[in-house]
Amino acid sequence: MRAIETSLTAMLTLALVSGAHAAEQERYIVKFKAGKGPSEMGQLKAQGGKLALELANHDAAAFLLPAQALKGLANNPNVEYVELDAKRYPLSQTVPYGIPMVQANLVSDSKASNTTVCIIDSGYDLNHEDLANNHVTGTNDSGTGNWYTDENHHGTHVAGTIAALNNGTGVVGVNPNGNLNLHIIKVFNADGWGYSSSLVAALDKCEAAGAKVINMSLGGALKSRTEDSAFAAAEGRGVLSIAAAGNDGNTRHSYPASYNSVVSVAAIDSNKVVASFSQKTSQVELAGPGVGVLSSVPMGTALVASTAVDARAYESIGLAGSPTGTASGTLADCGTGESTCNANGQICLIQRGVISFAEKVQACERGGGVAAILYNNVAGPLNGTLGDVQTSIPSVGVSDTDGQAMLGQLGTLASVSIGEGNYAYFDGTSMATPHVAGVAALVWSHYPQCSNLQIRAALRTTAQDLGVAGRDDAYGYGLVQAKAAVDYLAANGCGGAGGGGGGCKGRNCK
Repeated sequence: MRAIETSLTAMLTLALVSGAHAAEQERYIVKFKAGKGPSEMGQLKAQGGKLALELANHDAAAFLLPAQALKGLANNPNVEYVELDAKRYPLSQTVPYGIPMVQANLVSDSKASNTTVCIIDSGYDLNHEDLANNHVTGTNDSGTGNWYTDENHHGTHVAGTIAALNNGTGVVGVNPNGNLNLHIIKVFNADGWGYSSSLVAALDKCEAAGAKVINMSLGGALKSRTEDSAFAAAEGRGVLSIAAAGNDGNTRHSYPASYNSVVSVAAIDSNKVVASFSQKTSQVELAGPGVGVLSSVPMGTALVASTAVDARAYESIGLAGSPTGTASGTLADCGTGESTCNANGQICLIQRGVISFAEKVQACERGGGVAAILYNNVAGPLNGTLGDVQTSIPSVGVSDTDGQAMLGQLGTLASVSIGEGNYAYFDGTSMATPHVAGVAALVWSHYPQCSNLQIRAALRTTAQDLGVAGRDDAYGYGLVQAKAAVDYLAANGCGGAGGGGGGCKGRNCK
């Protein structure tokens, strides 16, 4: 009995507040005690309920119920539980915002079989539904395991941005038609780090595999003379190396991105504003989408979230480390979650700030909350992690504007659902880098006669200028643009409008 009353609390609140007419539009699944379905369904019909679907094999039925009928179920000993009949939507392929932003959708990758991109990262899920049919090879690196597995998830996400397939499933990459050649070098172990010597060895393996473009969504604060020399020599042999500028949000250099022979990539958001975490240095050369980037992760490892309040769906992101599951209840305002929230059977709405996400979720749990919705205190979606803290309720993040909208819906029925998936949103200059590497390969495939320096120069010249006019330390020369670069080379040839090559970087290029 107590379980039935608890599960009905949220639904009754919505029905009684909104009135019978509004409640009649809500559809619920009623689970009956064994053998009690036929008689109880008759009673519900007599009370104004409308049978939508009978599930006889499950002793259940879907009903459109008015408030009075819904209330009566709380005292019905022949009913096990009542739940909102959750809506399901067709799943289809999504084009991440970064793909049109870098103009990849405007350039054909039909010629990309003449180009190989080497991804030095944490591996590649060869069984992924959006990656399995690519032209991909790899080389095992000592101590990190097979190149075709990815315990860290990072490399598979990077690979998806470069080459996720246009197959009606998941997402698409910059080169989406399976023509581009990929070579994978796994330098990260499950703990997510490697050595500079391993990076140099990986560079050699990339060259041996015929790679023209190298993607390195990695870096560190210490410079290495051996690395610097190796990348300079590779540039002299025609390789275009591209690396992440760093995620510390300061003006310190990160390596290998800050070697003159490597293109340093900054991260911007969907509004083309530099990310707060993106490092700003004299070596930043190009920018790419790096905030809330949707791409592939190893199969079944992503958290797929859905959130609704008062029958309105909101975009949400499962907090990393959250358990899977579904919960519903009335929405309760728990402020910033700094103390136990009295939310028995309810869903906690909590603002970001002051304490960790995990502590906020724990405050909801202690008060009997069944799920937590954390909303941002700055512009944009909240994409966070619970770290190593174990929680038992599903928790999601939403944007600042959606959180404010939910504050106007307190006391109404809310639901949170988190399940397993194959795609996830990541932030970082690591996510911006494959946009640039993918574009470099795409453009170069149309003009294979051009040198690496000439392709580099074309990408700089045609980048969309952002921030202050001209090159700056936040955006470099600007947002990489595939179609603009292809058109530029078509009009001016490999030598460019000025007749000169590329490769210039640093103070003398400003």
